Amino acid sequence: MIPDAPWRVVIVSQLPKFAAGYAELVRALGHEPVAHLAARFPPRFDSSRTRDFLGRQLLESPQDLDLVYPGGPERMAAVLRSYEPDLLVCTAFPWRIPAEALAVPRIACVNGHPSLLPEYRGPTPFGWAIRSGETEIGMTYHLMEASFDTGNILAQTAVPLAEDETLETLWPKLGEAAREILPTVFERLARGDMGDPQGEGSYQSLFEEEYATLDTTKPAEEVHRQVRAWRVTPFGVAGRGPILERDGERVRVVKSSLAQVGGAERLECADGPIWIVETEPTDEH
Repeated sequence: MIPDAPWRVVIVSQLPKFAAGYAELVRALGHEPVAHLAARFPPRFDSSRTRDFLGRQLLESPQDLDLVYPGGPERMAAVLRSYEPDLLVCTAFPWRIPAEALAVPRIACVNGHPSLLPEYRGPTPFGWAIRSGETEIGMTYHLMEASFDTGNILAQTAVPLAEDETLETLWPKLGEAAREILPTVFERLARGDMGDPQGEGSYQSLFEEEYATLDTTKPAEEVHRQVRAWRVTPFGVAGRGPILERDGERVRVVKSSLAQVGGAERLECADGPIWIVETEPTDEH
């Protein structure tokens, strides 16, 4: 039975700006956000970048909600029960949520996945879409179940991918997509409509280790896409590539161009050049 509004909603996300945006949207739809749940970073991610991100998380997470870090996936069910949620809304969260935790909310657990499901399931849909030559990605809200990104679809919409796309330019597009279609999600759930089954699709995991090295034996378009794909690889796996080795020096290529850019370095590829517009030092010491 679907409870009367307002529903108690727990927001699950690593990204504080997403949590803040969801809190605003949930309230606008007449419901009550009650907590922001995030995952701890494992020790292997201990770096200045991680510490800076955690500082922003504390400052940018909705200040009127509890910010909760469970002791691990096995602690999620107990933590969620303490908030008596009707609905869980999740986007950009690194843990596989256990079945016991998914069973806690009275109505459902809903995930916002940034692709046009059933295509590009997995943790890095932006990068894989660019790597594959796509010109759009998407935002899909679906029911959560034991496997990643396979539950019934409640709403989705396309999001264009620009030539110079970065995570910083993508997040606002995804936020606008969420504002557009999240009301449909709540409306369907309120009617007891649990969405439409997905068909066959594709799943991609993280980029393989070899993809972190810029491969100039490939055609220029493909090498350029490699640079673009790494630019939109999310925090936690970003920062590894693509690495260019030249004259005994290793640098990370941040931006490239297929057209000549004044002052940019020319780099020969299998069928012609690209231009290296921006690089940064690697994290290696």
